[in-house]
Amino acid sequence: MPGPGAHMMYAMGSGLALTTVSNGRFTPHHTLTYTINAFFGPDIGSFSEWLASLFGGPADALGSAMANLIHHPFFYLVIFVLPLSLLYSKISSYLVHNQLLDSVSRVSHSHSLTHSSPSASSTNSVAGSFTHFFLDHLFEENGKTTTYTWILSTGWWESRAPNYPDAVIAVSILCSSLIAGFLYLNRANATNSIKNKSYQSMLLIMSIASLYCLWCATQIYWISPRRPAVGEEADLGVIVFLAVYFFLPYGLCIMSMNPKEVDSNQIPL
Repeated sequence: MPGPGAHMMYAMGSGLALTTVSNGRFTPHHTLTYTINAFFGPDIGSFSEWLASLFGGPADALGSAMANLIHHPFFYLVIFVLPLSLLYSKISSYLVHNQLLDSVSRVSHSHSLTHSSPSASSTNSVAGSFTHFFLDHLFEENGKTTTYTWILSTGWWESRAPNYPDAVIAVSILCSSLIAGFLYLNRANATNSIKNKSYQSMLLIMSIASLYCLWCATQIYWISPRRPAVGEEADLGVIVFLAVYFFLPYGLCIMSMNPKEVDSNQIPL
């Protein structure tokens, strides 16, 4: 199962990549909050379980119950995001005042997760939690986690998957629409800015993905007996998993970025 090293290196590496491509708008403070939540956040429950086991008896049972409650992608957010976001904002402000962590701007607190911007801290906390479970769902319990088992269950493993003509037509139309729509939105003579083009392209991807998942779900859960939605592929599970545990965290990190760019010469290497 992923331990502290895997969780922290994956999150911190991702944060540094965002700092680079965003020209410093995703600051070291964002990266630190994101990294801490990607590791220690949901594992607070595991730590409390270990601590309670030292006392035994009722404390041990309570620690186990707390671990199951906290080590959850949504319960953790409900219980801890608000108080932790306030805590991280205070810590960020302290680090800037005492020059213990580079604020990138080196001028003001506008590029840190200060008490005036708890929303950025909470957004990074949520992103870190989902990133934590991105690794956990794939690499825990000998590959037999509930989520990973569900992903595989959306595929077809009984025998060689038959390719029904309507499935080929539906998937072909959706994939062709995705490519054609992307080419149209990003055509050379379009007057929209690159930012608007990217936004419209993202809406296109989300729309096609929703229709694609709807097609797969009808073939798997509605039609009886079930049919292979896309041959033997587990596209429904893969798309849903990546949307929740991969693209959503990075989307939240991007949303938390500072609105103004900083001098690229001030970005720490």
